Amino acid sequence: MVELDLGKISGNSLTPQPNRFRFKKERYEIRMGYLSHAFRSDASKTFLIFTLQKNKEMMEDLLGHSKLKSTLESQRTRNHLNLKSIQDKPKKPLPDEPNPSLPITTVPSPEMSRAGRILRTLILTRSPGLVRDRRQQSRTYRRCLVGAEMVDWLLAIGSASGIVKSRHQATGMWQSLLEESVIQHVTQEYPFRDKYIFYRFTIDAESEHSSSRNWSRGLPSPDDEREADTKCSEILGNLAQRAPDAIMRLILRKPSYERTTDDLEMIYEELLHIKALAHLSNSVKRELAGVIVFEAHPASGTVLFHQGDEGKSWFIILKGSVNVVIRGKGTVTSLYEGDDFGKLALVNDAPRAATIVLREDNCHFLRVDKEDFNRILRDVEANTVRLKEHGQDVLVLEKISASNTNPFSHFKYSVMAGSPGKMLEHLLETRLDGRDKSSYESDKKTTGVGEDLFLDNFLFTHITFMPIHQLLSELTRHCRIESSCQDREFLLACKRRVVQFVHRWVTTIGDPVLDEQVTHSFLQELFDEVQKESNTFGTLRDEVNLMLQVMDMRRAYVEEKAATQGQKWKLPPSGQPISLFGAPSTTLGVGDENNESPLDRRCIMRPSDDIIFRVYCADHTYCTLRFPLSTTVETLKHVAADKLGLKHDDLILVELKSSGEKIVFKDGDVSIPTSLSLNGRIFISLKDHLDALTCLPEQERPTEGTDSDLEMFSTRELAFHMTMLDWSLFKCVHEYELIYNTFGRHHFRKITSNLDVFLRRFNEIQYWVATEICLTTNMSKRVTLIRKFLKLAAYCKEYQNINAFFAIVMGLGNVAVSRMSQTWERLPSKSRKIFAEFEALIDPSRNHRPYRMAVNKMAPPLIPFMPLILKDMTFTHEGNKTYVDGLVNFEKMHMLAQTIRTMKHARSRPMALPPPTPRNEVEVRTYIRCLRCIDSQRVLNQLSQKYEPKRL
Repeated sequence: MVELDLGKISGNSLTPQPNRFRFKKERYEIRMGYLSHAFRSDASKTFLIFTLQKNKEMMEDLLGHSKLKSTLESQRTRNHLNLKSIQDKPKKPLPDEPNPSLPITTVPSPEMSRAGRILRTLILTRSPGLVRDRRQQSRTYRRCLVGAEMVDWLLAIGSASGIVKSRHQATGMWQSLLEESVIQHVTQEYPFRDKYIFYRFTIDAESEHSSSRNWSRGLPSPDDEREADTKCSEILGNLAQRAPDAIMRLILRKPSYERTTDDLEMIYEELLHIKALAHLSNSVKRELAGVIVFEAHPASGTVLFHQGDEGKSWFIILKGSVNVVIRGKGTVTSLYEGDDFGKLALVNDAPRAATIVLREDNCHFLRVDKEDFNRILRDVEANTVRLKEHGQDVLVLEKISASNTNPFSHFKYSVMAGSPGKMLEHLLETRLDGRDKSSYESDKKTTGVGEDLFLDNFLFTHITFMPIHQLLSELTRHCRIESSCQDREFLLACKRRVVQFVHRWVTTIGDPVLDEQVTHSFLQELFDEVQKESNTFGTLRDEVNLMLQVMDMRRAYVEEKAATQGQKWKLPPSGQPISLFGAPSTTLGVGDENNESPLDRRCIMRPSDDIIFRVYCADHTYCTLRFPLSTTVETLKHVAADKLGLKHDDLILVELKSSGEKIVFKDGDVSIPTSLSLNGRIFISLKDHLDALTCLPEQERPTEGTDSDLEMFSTRELAFHMTMLDWSLFKCVHEYELIYNTFGRHHFRKITSNLDVFLRRFNEIQYWVATEICLTTNMSKRVTLIRKFLKLAAYCKEYQNINAFFAIVMGLGNVAVSRMSQTWERLPSKSRKIFAEFEALIDPSRNHRPYRMAVNKMAPPLIPFMPLILKDMTFTHEGNKTYVDGLVNFEKMHMLAQTIRTMKHARSRPMALPPPTPRNEVEVRTYIRCLRCIDSQRVLNQLSQKYEPKRL
């Protein structure tokens, strides 16, 4: 930092002439960096101001609003210094640096060429004044537009339809056109910016350099004008979908020194979902965000590097594919989107082991250069602290970068790995305060206790490496330290920490902690000890209050469990939803969904609840069983064998789906009746006789539903009651069920029934949509039905029931529905456009990026897309080892907890939707609870071809 006194420049002994310059002495703080401003005084001295790139605008405003403005302007004019040219002169990228001002393909795609042609036509016909010849730096550029005016214009035509919502989005839309060479900067020095910078359509730039200078040759024809008016909304929607990726590519093509904090955070969020980086710690990914770059190659056959070359970079495929070629062997394999290559040569500092050749046009990569890669590895190792006991690592900590932490937090180290006991000890000593409650609360505001996630991450994931009974044993040991060398204050601090941990644990996790009988005896003993200490010595009074809250939660749990004791469920043989025994199949055991009543919790399925279901033989005879949900497959198959008169040798239980697919259950699996597909059935069979199993006739028919006509119901009322039902099911899913499902229920002997029922509901809605359309024989009615489903999806999206929204749109996209071309042709263009927008939102490419961006903008309550949450959990689990060198890999736990936290955040507020005007409330609620479905794709395809045969 330097201080510049504009009245007197030290070192040059220069003071302006008092009669010509009257400077008010002002103190400016200017960062040294790139040349930003220049002016000349009467003493023939030139003043140069250097600044960092991100401070250029600040300096321009600073000088522009100071009292120097008029004097400097006159002096700048007198000396013919072009301040703007000095300001805007971009730093030329290094040879290996990507240039964001250049296109990423040599030939634009047909869609983008068409989009550019339509936008150009609209500008020339509606706002021709935007395009004109402009002069800069003594040079005239013909047929130019200004970046800021282009953004204004796009907002004006796109905001009315709700497609273009912000200047940032509009900038991304124009950048997507620049990437494909549809538009360009006049000197190809800048990417698209919302500033006073000149751009033009490439067709106009080409005509300027051609022999013909006739402007009229580029004017749109009447047919072009009609097409532009008709297709305007469509191409704006297309560009809006491309804008986020274009902005991300722009950021990735920036030099490291130009990336802002927001840029780095966006890149980091993107890197979290890249498979090739899953094994790296979060701190390494944050470092990579600053150096990783985007690289594109337009032509197939391009050689990225040859066998024997020096290893300079590591590549990750974002789009496209490559061949791996070895001398003497030819192409040995091909790599596709998500794969990576080139890392081994960097790690081993060895020559390239193969030649990499592009298999297709327009391949996109992420690239990490060797120098950056090695520096990051060195920095990570330098910031790593290893604690040892008896010569063995027991805890691995990493120093938190100042840029990645709360500046007010005193937690300077994050846990990377450790033994379970040592991690708990570190947590108690560093994340929980051993002082009295008032001191803890006052410090919490200044030290950032609430900002650290280590405690919550431990609570969400400890069951994977430290079961509840083991955790209780460790807490007991910390609470009852028997040592003559420890003073009393230390022993009290240990008790305070344990009480605070227990309170946070029971409050955050709830039922799974209290489901263990050993927990109740531990809580009672801890409460008695703390209360005795308080009564005898007058200490731990705040801890007594915390334990009273815990005991109240325990009492409420016991009372609720007693109220639902003996709860029985049934799995109807006709494929209907699982329901309470003794209740109609159209109820799910919930109370009034329109409020948060205690009755809602009765729909929670507990391990001790009984369920009634059938087990079939190969000849379709069956027996009916009633067992607790926690019963293992081994027990079920033995009882079923006895009832059916089968020998116990080599028997297995298997799910037979309506498609004919067979899923064999493990002997340790529990809650298998709730895990069945919509029309799935449980069969018992010998291992060698699986091929003899055939579907029941009713498995290929629709599940039994109500006889009501869907058209008689209000669409908003359907969406409302569907959302409230889905919310009641979503609330019952505990966060631990995600862990059980990901790691395997048989490892924990825990049920996932509530999660199973919620996932079943998603499939039920999806196949209900396809079934209703495929069972409708009249084409006009099919068109009406599709329009109603589109409206239903829109209302679900409005109610933030994203799970149901996905299910409806995926049902409309089912191949049996999408192939009905005649039906879709009769659909109004507006409806087809809405469906295209919905499909873009559920687009799975780039790891469901459109969905993730949309959900990040939503406030709770919302019902997220549950299959994607499970996919994220599986992605993290399979891409990272649970134990590394005998220590728990807590980096993996951080990532799992982050996914769990998204689900917890989604329901952090109660669902309180204003109910629509009731018309057929009872009928609607009955209808949406039991939808008729065909989940056999073969049967749906047959119905589709029957009612709308393929055109010849």
